[in-house]
Amino acid sequence: MGHDIENENSDGADVTIDWDAGRATNLVNWEERVPIHEGAYGIDPFRVDPMHVSSVVRSDLAALARFLPDGGVSGLDVCHLQCHIGTDTVSLARAGARVTGVDFSPAALASAAGLAEELGLEVTWVETDVLEARAAVRGDFDLVYTSIGTICWLDDLDRWAAQIAGLLRPGGTFYIRDSHPVLLTIDPDAAELVQRDRYFANGLAQQWFGEYTYAGGTKLTATRTYEWPHPLSEVVNALIGAGLELLRLDEDWRLPWKFSSRMVEVGDGDWAWPEGERDRSPATFTVVARKPA
Repeated sequence: MGHDIENENSDGADVTIDWDAGRATNLVNWEERVPIHEGAYGIDPFRVDPMHVSSVVRSDLAALARFLPDGGVSGLDVCHLQCHIGTDTVSLARAGARVTGVDFSPAALASAAGLAEELGLEVTWVETDVLEARAAVRGDFDLVYTSIGTICWLDDLDRWAAQIAGLLRPGGTFYIRDSHPVLLTIDPDAAELVQRDRYFANGLAQQWFGEYTYAGGTKLTATRTYEWPHPLSEVVNALIGAGLELLRLDEDWRLPWKFSSRMVEVGDGDWAWPEGERDRSPATFTVVARKPA
Protein backbone atom coordinates (compact mmCIF):
# COMPACT_ATOMS: atom_id res chain seq x y z
CA MET A 1 0.00 0.00 0.00
CA GLY A 2 2.06 2.90 -1.24
CA HIS A 3 1.19 6.45 -2.20
CA ASP A 4 0.85 8.19 -5.52
CA ILE A 5 4.28 9.66 -6.18
CA GLU A 6 2.72 12.32 -8.38
CA ASN A 7 0.84 13.74 -5.40
CA GLU A 8 4.00 15.01 -3.76
CA ASN A 9 2.30 17.42 -1.36
CA SER A 10 -0.01 14.88 0.25
CA ASP A 11 0.68 13.53 3.73
CA GLY A 12 2.65 10.29 3.52
CA ALA A 13 3.34 10.57 -0.21
CA ASP A 14 6.31 8.73 -1.70
CA VAL A 15 8.90 11.26 -2.85
CA THR A 16 12.39 11.23 -4.28
CA ILE A 17 14.81 13.13 -2.06
CA ASP A 18 18.52 12.61 -1.43
CA TRP A 19 19.73 11.78 2.05
CA ASP A 20 21.44 15.10 2.77
CA ALA A 21 18.35 17.14 1.87
CA GLY A 22 16.01 14.85 3.80
CA ARG A 23 18.28 14.86 6.83
CA ALA A 24 18.55 18.67 6.77
CA THR A 25 14.77 19.03 6.70
CA ASN A 26 14.38 16.57 9.56
CA LEU A 27 17.04 18.35 11.60
CA VAL A 28 15.11 21.63 11.50
CA ASN A 29 12.04 19.79 12.74
CA TRP A 30 13.92 17.98 15.54
CA GLU A 31 15.63 21.18 16.68
CA GLU A 32 12.20 22.72 17.13
CA ARG A 33 10.96 19.69 19.08
CA VAL A 34 13.51 20.10 21.87
CA PRO A 35 11.76 22.69 24.09
CA ILE A 36 8.44 20.93 23.52
CA HIS A 37 9.85 17.58 24.61
CA GLU A 38 11.62 19.11 27.59
CA GLY A 39 8.17 19.88 28.94
CA ALA A 40 6.58 16.59 27.90
CA TYR A 41 9.14 13.91 28.73
CA GLY A 42 8.70 13.91 32.51
CA ILE A 43 12.07 15.34 33.53
CA ASP A 44 11.04 16.43 37.05
CA PRO A 45 11.06 12.87 38.47
CA PHE A 46 14.77 12.67 37.61
CA ARG A 47 15.34 15.73 39.80
CA VAL A 48 13.18 14.54 42.69
CA ASP A 49 14.26 10.91 42.86
CA PRO A 50 17.99 10.11 42.49
CA MET A 51 17.06 6.51 41.61
CA HIS A 52 14.53 7.38 38.90
CA VAL A 53 15.08 6.03 35.38
CA SER A 54 12.83 6.31 32.35
CA SER A 55 10.17 3.67 31.79
CA VAL A 56 11.76 2.94 28.40
CA VAL A 57 15.12 2.07 29.95
CA ARG A 58 13.47 0.17 32.77
CA SER A 59 11.78 -2.12 30.23
CA ASP A 60 14.88 -2.38 28.05
CA LEU A 61 17.20 -3.31 30.90
CA ALA A 62 14.81 -6.08 31.92
CA ALA A 63 14.86 -7.43 28.36
CA LEU A 64 18.65 -7.14 28.16
CA ALA A 65 19.46 -8.70 31.52
CA ARG A 66 20.04 -12.25 30.29
CA PHE A 67 22.50 -11.05 27.64
CA LEU A 68 24.73 -8.85 29.81
CA PRO A 69 27.48 -9.72 32.31
CA ASP A 70 25.97 -9.77 35.79
CA GLY A 71 22.57 -8.97 34.25
CA GLY A 72 23.01 -5.21 33.96
CA VAL A 73 24.96 -2.30 32.50
CA SER A 74 26.88 -1.33 35.63
CA GLY A 75 30.53 -0.82 34.73
CA LEU A 76 29.91 -1.25 30.98
CA ASP A 77 30.79 1.16 28.18
CA VAL A 78 27.51 2.00 26.44
CA CYS A 79 26.88 4.02 23.27
CA HIS A 80 23.34 5.36 22.95
CA LEU A 81 22.54 6.17 19.33
CA GLN A 82 19.92 8.83 18.50
CA CYS A 83 19.68 9.86 22.12
CA HIS A 84 17.61 13.07 21.62
CA ILE A 85 17.31 15.06 24.88
CA GLY A 86 18.98 12.35 26.92
CA THR A 87 16.35 11.08 29.35
CA ASP A 88 17.16 7.47 28.42
CA THR A 89 20.88 8.26 28.27
CA VAL A 90 21.03 9.60 31.82
CA SER A 91 18.91 6.62 32.87
CA LEU A 92 21.62 4.29 31.57
CA ALA A 93 24.20 6.35 33.46
CA ARG A 94 22.13 6.05 36.63
CA ALA A 95 22.14 2.29 36.09
CA GLY A 96 25.93 2.42 36.38
CA ALA A 97 27.06 2.56 32.74
CA ARG A 98 29.76 4.79 31.27
CA VAL A 99 27.62 6.32 28.55
CA THR A 100 28.23 8.15 25.28
CA GLY A 101 25.12 9.77 23.79
CA VAL A 102 25.00 10.40 20.05
CA ASP A 103 22.57 12.64 18.18
CA PHE A 104 22.48 14.93 15.14
CA SER A 105 20.64 17.79 16.90
CA PRO A 106 22.79 20.44 18.64
CA ALA A 107 19.77 21.70 20.60
CA ALA A 108 18.92 18.20 21.81
CA LEU A 109 22.48 17.54 22.93
CA ALA A 110 22.66 20.88 24.74
CA SER A 111 19.47 19.96 26.59
CA ALA A 112 20.80 16.48 27.38
CA ALA A 113 24.12 17.82 28.61
CA GLY A 114 22.34 20.33 30.84
CA LEU A 115 20.21 17.59 32.37
CA ALA A 116 23.21 15.34 33.02
CA GLU A 117 25.13 18.18 34.64
CA GLU A 118 22.16 19.09 36.82
CA LEU A 119 21.88 15.47 37.95
CA GLY A 120 25.62 15.17 38.59
CA LEU A 121 26.14 12.47 35.95
CA GLU A 122 29.15 12.13 33.68
CA VAL A 123 28.08 11.47 30.10
CA THR A 124 29.98 12.03 26.86
CA TRP A 125 27.94 13.70 24.12
CA VAL A 126 28.78 13.49 20.41
CA GLU A 127 27.04 15.49 17.71
CA THR A 128 27.01 13.47 14.51
CA ASP A 129 24.74 11.76 12.07
CA VAL A 130 24.15 8.18 13.21
CA LEU A 131 25.26 6.96 9.78
CA GLU A 132 28.71 8.45 10.49
CA ALA A 133 28.91 7.44 14.13
CA ARG A 134 31.96 5.16 13.90
CA ALA A 135 34.14 7.97 12.55
CA ALA A 136 32.87 10.53 15.07
CA VAL A 137 32.82 8.53 18.32
CA ARG A 138 36.02 7.59 20.14
CA GLY A 139 36.57 4.12 21.53
CA ASP A 140 34.53 0.95 21.38
CA PHE A 141 31.69 -0.35 23.50
CA ASP A 142 30.28 -3.31 25.40
CA LEU A 143 26.75 -2.27 24.42
CA VAL A 144 25.34 -0.19 21.59
CA TYR A 145 21.78 0.80 22.45
CA THR A 146 18.94 2.40 20.52
CA SER A 147 15.28 2.49 21.43
CA ILE A 148 11.94 3.80 20.11
CA GLY A 149 11.45 6.07 17.13
CA THR A 150 14.86 5.75 15.51
CA ILE A 151 15.39 3.85 12.27
CA CYS A 152 12.42 5.29 10.37
CA TRP A 153 14.56 8.44 10.09
CA LEU A 154 17.37 6.60 8.26
CA ASP A 155 17.54 5.79 4.58
CA ASP A 156 20.29 3.14 4.61
CA LEU A 157 20.16 0.34 7.17
CA ASP A 158 23.21 -1.43 5.80
CA ARG A 159 25.26 1.68 6.54
CA TRP A 160 23.54 1.96 9.94
CA ALA A 161 24.41 -1.64 10.84
CA ALA A 162 28.02 -1.10 9.75
CA GLN A 163 28.32 1.76 12.27
CA ILE A 164 27.00 -0.49 15.03
CA ALA A 165 29.41 -3.30 14.19
CA GLY A 166 32.27 -0.81 14.11
CA LEU A 167 31.37 0.65 17.51
CA LEU A 168 31.11 -2.71 19.26
CA ARG A 169 34.14 -4.39 20.74
CA PRO A 170 34.46 -8.14 20.17
CA GLY A 171 31.77 -9.90 22.19
CA GLY A 172 29.79 -6.67 22.52
CA THR A 173 26.01 -6.57 22.41
CA PHE A 174 23.62 -4.54 20.26
CA TYR A 175 20.06 -3.81 21.38
CA ILE A 176 17.20 -2.12 19.57
CA ARG A 177 13.55 -1.74 20.51
CA ASP A 178 11.52 0.29 18.06
CA SER A 179 8.06 0.84 16.67
CA HIS A 180 7.06 -2.20 14.65
CA PRO A 181 6.98 -1.54 10.89
CA VAL A 182 3.52 -3.13 10.75
CA LEU A 183 2.26 -0.55 13.26
CA LEU A 184 3.59 2.23 11.04
CA THR A 185 1.38 1.06 8.16
CA ILE A 186 -1.81 1.56 10.21
CA ASP A 187 -3.99 4.65 9.92
CA PRO A 188 -3.90 6.14 13.45
CA ASP A 189 -7.10 8.13 12.81
CA ALA A 190 -9.26 5.24 11.57
CA ALA A 191 -12.02 3.78 13.74
CA GLU A 192 -10.49 0.30 13.41
CA LEU A 193 -7.19 -1.31 12.44
CA VAL A 194 -6.79 -0.34 8.79
CA GLN A 195 -3.54 -0.45 6.84
CA ARG A 196 -2.93 2.82 5.02
CA ASP A 197 0.80 3.11 4.37
CA ARG A 198 3.31 0.84 2.71
CA TYR A 199 5.32 -1.74 4.60
CA PHE A 200 8.21 -2.46 2.24
CA ALA A 201 11.11 -0.22 1.31
CA ASN A 202 11.13 0.98 -2.29
CA GLY A 203 14.01 3.46 -2.31
CA LEU A 204 11.71 6.44 -1.76
CA ALA A 205 11.02 8.52 1.32
CA GLN A 206 7.60 9.20 2.76
CA GLN A 207 6.89 12.90 3.17
CA TRP A 208 4.86 13.94 6.21
CA PHE A 209 3.36 17.19 7.48
CA GLY A 210 2.63 17.46 11.19
CA GLU A 211 1.84 20.51 13.29
CA TYR A 212 2.48 18.62 16.53
CA THR A 213 5.02 16.07 17.71
CA TYR A 214 4.02 12.70 19.17
CA ALA A 215 4.25 14.36 22.61
CA GLY A 216 1.69 17.05 21.77
CA GLY A 217 2.19 20.54 23.18
CA THR A 218 3.11 23.63 21.15
CA LYS A 219 2.56 23.74 17.40
CA LEU A 220 5.59 23.35 15.17
CA THR A 221 6.46 25.75 12.38
CA ALA A 222 8.83 23.28 10.65
CA THR A 223 6.11 20.76 9.86
CA ARG A 224 7.68 18.78 6.99
CA THR A 225 9.62 15.56 7.70
CA TYR A 226 10.84 12.56 5.72
CA GLU A 227 10.79 8.94 6.86
CA TRP A 228 11.94 5.70 5.26
CA PRO A 229 9.90 2.53 5.93
CA HIS A 230 11.97 -0.58 6.74
CA PRO A 231 10.40 -4.05 6.98
CA LEU A 232 11.54 -6.25 9.85
CA SER A 233 13.47 -8.48 7.46
CA GLU A 234 15.56 -5.51 6.34
CA VAL A 235 16.50 -4.67 9.94
CA VAL A 236 17.54 -8.23 10.73
CA ASN A 237 19.40 -8.81 7.45
CA ALA A 238 21.30 -5.52 7.77
CA LEU A 239 22.63 -6.60 11.18
CA ILE A 240 23.52 -10.08 9.92
CA GLY A 241 25.17 -8.55 6.87
CA ALA A 242 27.33 -6.40 9.16
CA GLY A 243 28.66 -9.56 10.82
CA LEU A 244 26.53 -9.58 13.95
CA GLU A 245 24.99 -12.74 15.38
CA LEU A 246 21.27 -12.57 16.10
CA LEU A 247 20.49 -13.61 19.68
CA ARG A 248 16.85 -12.68 20.09
CA LEU A 249 13.89 -11.29 18.15
CA ASP A 250 10.69 -10.33 19.97
CA GLU A 251 7.45 -8.56 19.11
CA ASP A 252 5.08 -6.92 21.58
CA TRP A 253 1.62 -5.34 21.64
CA ARG A 254 2.70 -2.53 23.98
CA LEU A 255 4.19 0.78 22.89
CA PRO A 256 5.78 3.51 25.07
CA TRP A 257 4.00 6.33 23.23
CA LYS A 258 0.44 7.00 22.07
CA PHE A 259 0.43 6.21 18.36
CA SER A 260 -3.33 6.62 18.02
CA SER A 261 -6.02 8.40 20.01
CA ARG A 262 -7.75 5.00 20.27
CA MET A 263 -4.87 3.54 22.25
CA VAL A 264 -5.34 3.05 25.98
CA GLU A 265 -2.86 3.19 28.86
CA VAL A 266 -1.74 -0.20 30.12
CA GLY A 267 0.69 0.85 32.85
CA ASP A 268 4.30 2.02 33.26
CA GLY A 269 4.09 4.52 30.43
CA ASP A 270 2.88 1.98 27.86
CA TRP A 271 -0.05 2.17 25.44
CA ALA A 272 -1.93 -0.47 23.46
CA TRP A 273 -4.84 -0.95 21.13
CA PRO A 274 -8.19 -1.66 22.89
CA GLU A 275 -8.69 -5.19 24.13
CA GLY A 276 -9.79 -7.44 21.31
CA GLU A 277 -7.42 -5.77 18.85
CA ARG A 278 -4.05 -6.30 20.55
CA ASP A 279 -3.48 -9.72 19.01
CA ARG A 280 -4.05 -8.35 15.50
CA SER A 281 -1.03 -6.07 15.17
CA PRO A 282 2.41 -5.86 16.83
CA ALA A 283 3.34 -2.49 18.29
CA THR A 284 7.10 -2.90 18.86
CA PHE A 285 9.93 -5.22 17.94
CA THR A 286 13.14 -5.97 19.82
CA VAL A 287 16.38 -7.34 18.43
CA VAL A 288 19.43 -8.39 20.43
CA ALA A 289 22.62 -9.20 18.51
CA ARG A 290 26.26 -9.76 19.33
CA LYS A 291 29.58 -9.08 17.65
CA PRO A 292 31.60 -12.32 17.55
CA ALA A 293 34.43 -12.41 20.07
